[in-house]
Amino acid sequence: MSSAATTTYVLRGARPLGGDPVDLVLSGGVIAEIAPVGAARAGSEDGETVVVDATGLVALPGLVDLHTHLREPGREDAETIESGTRAAAAGGFTAVHAMANTTPVADTAGVVEQVWRLGRDAGWVDVHPVGAVSVGLAGQQLAELGAMADSAARVRVFSDDGKCVDDPILMRRALEYVKAFDGVVAQHAQEPRLTEGAQMNEGVVSAELGLAGWPAVAEEAIIARDVLLAEHVGSRLHVCHLSTAGSVEIVRWAKGRGIDVTAEVTPHHLVLTDDLARGYDPTFKVNPPLRTAADVEAVREGLADGTIDIVATDHAPHAREDKDCEWAAAAFGMTGLETALSVVQQTMVDTGRMTWADVARVLSGAPARIGRIDTGERAQGRPLEVGEPANVTLVDPAARRVVDGAGQVTASTNTPFQDRELPGAVVATFLRGRATVLDGTPVPAGAGTRGVRA
Repeated sequence: MSSAATTTYVLRGARPLGGDPVDLVLSGGVIAEIAPVGAARAGSEDGETVVVDATGLVALPGLVDLHTHLREPGREDAETIESGTRAAAAGGFTAVHAMANTTPVADTAGVVEQVWRLGRDAGWVDVHPVGAVSVGLAGQQLAELGAMADSAARVRVFSDDGKCVDDPILMRRALEYVKAFDGVVAQHAQEPRLTEGAQMNEGVVSAELGLAGWPAVAEEAIIARDVLLAEHVGSRLHVCHLSTAGSVEIVRWAKGRGIDVTAEVTPHHLVLTDDLARGYDPTFKVNPPLRTAADVEAVREGLADGTIDIVATDHAPHAREDKDCEWAAAAFGMTGLETALSVVQQTMVDTGRMTWADVARVLSGAPARIGRIDTGERAQGRPLEVGEPANVTLVDPAARRVVDGAGQVTASTNTPFQDRELPGAVVATFLRGRATVLDGTPVPAGAGTRGVRA
């Protein structure tokens, strides 16, 4: 059996961005040919050629996640770079950005390079470490931003995610500093004084349950401050996991003013509401919290009209003991890499609010651009055109599946979609022409091409 590196794939009848069917030929790490169905060259002088029956499948540029928690180093009981990136490939991703809240914190060139090299060794997707804004995420002193940017990992996204950079002086200095290498500060917008002890969204449900509320203004106040700081210093700001109607309006206002701000929404904030807290199931405890139905509608509208630039998973795996406990003691967070595309299809495509071309924009092109990984030989988020890197995801939009947390690839089971039926299924993922997933099953490098849907 030939190695994946010498295999040419002909994706017969694939529909790029949901359009007319064509044959896509992946060879030599790039998209080598786009031809009418049945007309593509089916031979290869250098190795094996595999024809994949892609009839009815939508072809997308490989998905890019700007917000993933891989937990390694330090919390390998919850996830490792190996298991997390394997899950990413299973979800159709070819690149992820690994958040800095590890142990030790990714606040030095040494730690980000360790994460980057572990990602390369695993080989499932490209791993781009996110550097911490402050030393130890403590919010007191700027981390080694320049050293991380100049490291082998070439960090361009910086975030204290999990904590807010609440000191306006430190936030201003970070925004000024990253301008030197075209970086971006990704803010976890949460005013800490307004959320002390908070357990869920502040509203009718929190009042009925007697749980400490997390007001929308705690998010909105930080976003409002930071867009003005970004304007003042002329820097790039990215808003992590935006979740309220008010936040959408602030970002819309800032963009109208010409401020260089981008924003993300998670899949779970596109569909789930704070009503789920009524069962006290810690699976639904997340930061920021699930909001109201009105907020869900607002973020869907913001994503559809471009106010919100991207969907990012905020994949947050946890060891079982951190979720299998009472609500107050449970950790915040839920997994998302393997269900993100299905949730976007359900909430945005199947409802007519977005096309598959829009999905490619919010789950591939825009996150790659924000993270500055859309250029160079290892570029991500590029169009499905001849000569571009062969980062391709094939999805079956007609498929239906019932989510089983225990059956997912990620090492953790804390999915909020347990036992729910979701549309769509990733059939294959190709990282620069190498199949990492075939027939929905992850395929390690060098494993050959057995099991191809052909």
